[in-house]
Amino acid sequence: MTTTYRNGPILIDGAFVGDAAVTIDGDRIVYAGPASDAPDGEAVDLAGRMLVPGFIDTQVNGGGGVLFNDCPTVECIDAIGRAHRRFGTTGFLPTLISDDLSVIDTAIDAVEAAIAQGVPGVLGIHIEGPYLNESRKGVHDASKFRTLDAEAVARLTRLKGGKTLVTLAPEMTTPDMISRLVGAGAVVAAGHTDGTYAETRAGIEAGMTGFTHLFNAMSPLTSRAPGAVGAALEDINAWCGLIVDGHHVDPVVLKLALRCRPLNRFMLVTDAMPSVGSQDDHFYLQGRRITVRDGVCRDADGVLAGSDLDMAASVRNARDLLGLTLADAVAMATLWPAQFLGLDDQGEIATSRRANLVILNDDLSVAGSLIAGEPCRPDTMGSTAFLPTF
Repeated sequence: MTTTYRNGPILIDGAFVGDAAVTIDGDRIVYAGPASDAPDGEAVDLAGRMLVPGFIDTQVNGGGGVLFNDCPTVECIDAIGRAHRRFGTTGFLPTLISDDLSVIDTAIDAVEAAIAQGVPGVLGIHIEGPYLNESRKGVHDASKFRTLDAEAVARLTRLKGGKTLVTLAPEMTTPDMISRLVGAGAVVAAGHTDGTYAETRAGIEAGMTGFTHLFNAMSPLTSRAPGAVGAALEDINAWCGLIVDGHHVDPVVLKLALRCRPLNRFMLVTDAMPSVGSQDDHFYLQGRRITVRDGVCRDADGVLAGSDLDMAASVRNARDLLGLTLADAVAMATLWPAQFLGLDDQGEIATSRRANLVILNDDLSVAGSLIAGEPCRPDTMGSTAFLPTF
């Protein structure tokens, strides 16, 4: 049976359309257009709420009190996904920060099993390190860092059934190794890098297509040394992830970045930690206590340790702090990360696309969401959730 959503602004082709409808059949969108032409079937009244594509987050370290590094299992991946679904994330990459090779192996196995078992929202894995530069390590444990070699390429690219994103420091490896990763199916991004402009450009030319949390933990743009940031801002094709929480990067700096290159090559990421979807005011990261205060996660030395940010808040901040239109802010959380990962059937409301959808209230809080056409249950959405009745 088809189900049609109507009576609310719907984001179609980059604009909110008032008199529109979206029809889903199973896990797919079968119609998106004028409400008057929508197929017959069961109707869901949006009651003036907005309908947008489901959010896609390429950097999720944890949520719901769970850190992926501590608990690389199917059950923990599911718990992280449930925590983020209440904030509109319908697709995510569980993200493993620098760790032992055995943990990397276990994490890849867990993600592969989660995908095979149909855990909602799992798109693959993001392996952030351990092939990083110690001088830009941030909160990563430098004792875990290693050299990228042929054996590592085989290890990092063995996931079946999902996407693999690898964050590395291009100056700590060679263009040939980056090319091998890309050739084996990985998406490669620069992060935790002190690379020069030339070293970063060499990585791009070898197939690197992303920058992990632009500005944070990378060589800055200066008058005579453009660095990794300069290479990112000059390039018009690579995607740049932005943590828009008002703490990681000053909004003025982000506004300037948005003026330097095509807007459709930026995407929102949360870099979320276990505190998202949890009431805990601290957690432990590889033995170090991380305190969560006023929406910021820091270790005992004051170093930022991921974020306490969710995707719905990211979209609100992109609109309110960066001055973007709501349509563009949503695209940074949907269409453009989907394109970065090569997910042709996600990220927009259009015929034949996967029915991953989010229902937003006027204040951009999440009223409900669907993954592959299935509404999220009340235990993952909170007691005030707007859920369609089937």
